Amino acid sequence: MSLSDQNIEHTAIIVVAAGSGTRLGYGIPKALVPLAGRSLLEHALDGILQANCAAQIIAVLPAGDAPLAALAGNHPSRPTCVEGGATRSDSVRSGLAALKPGTERVLIHDAARALTPPEVFREVTLALVRGAHAVIPVLPVVDTIKQVANDGSGTSPHVTGTPARESLRAVQTPQGFHAPTLLEAHERAAGWTPAEAAAITDDAMLMEMLGERVDTVPGAAAALKITTKPDLTLASSMLQERKPGKSADELQPARDTPLLIPRTGIGIDVHAVADSAEPRPMWLAGLHFPEDQGLSGHSDGDAVAHAACDALFSAAGIGDLGTHFGTDRPEYAGAAGTTLLAEAARLVREAGFEIGNVAVQFVGRRPKFSARRLEADAVLSAAAGAPVTVTATTSDGLGYEGTGEGLTAYATALVYSLRR
Repeated sequence: MSLSDQNIEHTAIIVVAAGSGTRLGYGIPKALVPLAGRSLLEHALDGILQANCAAQIIAVLPAGDAPLAALAGNHPSRPTCVEGGATRSDSVRSGLAALKPGTERVLIHDAARALTPPEVFREVTLALVRGAHAVIPVLPVVDTIKQVANDGSGTSPHVTGTPARESLRAVQTPQGFHAPTLLEAHERAAGWTPAEAAAITDDAMLMEMLGERVDTVPGAAAALKITTKPDLTLASSMLQERKPGKSADELQPARDTPLLIPRTGIGIDVHAVADSAEPRPMWLAGLHFPEDQGLSGHSDGDAVAHAACDALFSAAGIGDLGTHFGTDRPEYAGAAGTTLLAEAARLVREAGFEIGNVAVQFVGRRPKFSARRLEADAVLSAAAGAPVTVTATTSDGLGYEGTGEGLTAYATALVYSLRR
């Protein structure tokens, strides 16, 4: 049986990619972690695109994660991006809320299962088309499984039983559902206590608890859940084996290839306060401070934005502020700091990097900044397409910063490669 255009039209896939990924140790959301030069989310979307079994793809992302949203938005699958919640169930509900009217079937997929083959998506979808209300891909369990309990004596848990392996299966994603039934199940579960909700580990279990039959289809070894660094190494090895025409030497396990790691850069920018005889607007951290005399400079003198640019260039290894925005570039005379930051971010991405975050601290007597800190964060983050945070301090009256003759901005940036 094949999928008709009508089958595809009424099917949607929700990719849950809102996890923090703390056990992978990259310091970035799990879906952003690189695998063979591309993020886990991009690999997951690749499989979905190749499966060609759904008209709507929804990516559920961490709230406010501009880099991940940019990657998703640039993927050929063109997913609808929505923000996730505090729990996986909350994130799934966010995805369900974005379903188009008339959706009959929905697949829930974990972005951490980034290498799930296209045929698994198709098999789950076909089972739903045949009339199943809930379908999960499974693999036989090869290990002996023990049931254990703790009697409260302070000793380690003891074995209470050994279930037969023949009746056990390891569950994967995507899990497929009759969309109206799953929506109803989530509506009913929304009123459960936190303890009841925490007991639900996946949507199939939610359907079970509501009395729905859950069917199975064969899963795939490649659909492993990438949770730890050894998982990432195994996934990298699997990707190598997928590539046709590779020699035995080229198919060495991924442990022989160092994992991609983030790169950091620093930037420092110093500006003097312009002479009072030449009134100049004060622009700092992307904001206008009308009560203060501005800073001298080729552009608008925004030392915070300039330091952020320099840190990004340093992290990516593509020069510095003078290289790209020097006085020999008349088009940048008087340019806003946010304009320069947006262009710096574009150049960094063009060089094959994505931006993790930028942090800036400036030292000076003026302007009074604390009341506008969050505003500055928002303006600079929008310009960079990534999180930018700004803090301010004084020099306790020492030096040019202490006398009010000028200020200094210090920035650090984190970027990570999107290429091997």
